[in-house]
Amino acid sequence: MGVSGSGKSTVAGAIRDRACAVLIEGDDFHSPQNIHKMHSGTPLNDADRQGWLERIAQETNRQLATAPRVLVACSALKRRYRDMLRQAIPELGFVFLDLSEEEARARVSQRTDHFMPSSLVESQFRDLEPPQGEPRVLTVSASKPAAAIADLVIAWWPTA
Repeated sequence: MGVSGSGKSTVAGAIRDRACAVLIEGDDFHSPQNIHKMHSGTPLNDADRQGWLERIAQETNRQLATAPRVLVACSALKRRYRDMLRQAIPELGFVFLDLSEEEARARVSQRTDHFMPSSLVESQFRDLEPPQGEPRVLTVSASKPAAAIADLVIAWWPTA
C-alpha cells in the first residue's frame, strides 16, 4: 500500500516472482468512471473507492481459494479502507511503502503509460493515513531498491 508512485506494482512484481504468489493489480479494478476521473485530474473520493475496494476484496478471496499466497498492489490510503479489506480478508497484512511527496511527484511525472497524473499526488498525501499502530503492517522506505524491499517483505511475510 502507499501513494501513487511509491512502487506498489514494481515491488509486488518482485515479491510475486520470489514467493510464487498470485498478484492482483488494484488499478485493474477501477471502474471506467474512476479512471476517467483520475485521468482528467479529479481525485477520487470515498464513494468512488468503495466499489473498487469491494472488487479487490472479492478477487483476493477468489484467488485465496486456490492459491496459497496472494499479493494485492493497492493504495489503501485510509484506515477505513484497510479495515474494510481486513474485514473481508481476515489474514490480510499490509506493506506500507513510505515515500516523500516530492519523490512521489517526481516518479509519477516520469510515467507515460498510467492514468494517474502527477497533479493528483498532493491529494493522495491529503488522504493518506499512515498505518501506524495497526496490526500486521510492515513499513518500508520506498526509496530502497525493489529487490531489497522484496527481501524484507518475504522475510516478514508469514508462511502459508
